Amino acid sequence: MSDTHGPPEGDGRVRGAPPSGTGGRPPDPAVPPARRGRREQTRARLLGAAERLWAERGIHGASLDDIAAAAGLTKGAVYSNFAGKTDLLLALLDRFTHDRAGHGVLDDLESAAPDDAESPYTEVEERARRIALLMVEFWLYGMRDYAAGWRIADWYAERRAHLARDLPEAGGVAAGDRAVLALAMEIGLPFQHLLDPERVPAHLQSVGLELLRET
Repeated sequence: MSDTHGPPEGDGRVRGAPPSGTGGRPPDPAVPPARRGRREQTRARLLGAAERLWAERGIHGASLDDIAAAAGLTKGAVYSNFAGKTDLLLALLDRFTHDRAGHGVLDDLESAAPDDAESPYTEVEERARRIALLMVEFWLYGMRDYAAGWRIADWYAERRAHLARDLPEAGGVAAGDRAVLALAMEIGLPFQHLLDPERVPAHLQSVGLELLRET
């Protein structure tokens, strides 16, 4: 079933407006804690299902019906928590930001040890692969959907701002410009590494960041 019968996904803002913050609807302080807890569990199930299906099938290959079914819920549960597909996508991006505490895909791969019983490298690598696939999907979705594109661009801007805090101006290159280069490495290197880990080792991201800080 198509997702076009649900509520509109845009909110009328123009490109370049300040970031809108977290995706999804903000918590209502009037809602009792027990009900709020159930709502958060529902959101978590939907986000988990969206992450799995969009990585496996692509954003256009998995509808909101598919995501609801994979979460064991109805499509109505999606629209009671998110305004539509774009809103769900942005909430998933925000979850990456908060859950990962600013770490990139290669940070996880570089720190994972093959003999670590708690977190075997294969498990970490699979998670990294899924995130890399989703990053490609988010970019493609934003390129094809204007309303979603500027909102995803806002998310990139927030990530660059985070990176800029650790990249002081040097050599006539502003911290913001260094953050653009750092984000290019954070996104581009995992794509190369996951296809060719021997010739593109994970530690190259740390090497690149050190070069940005020193030059």
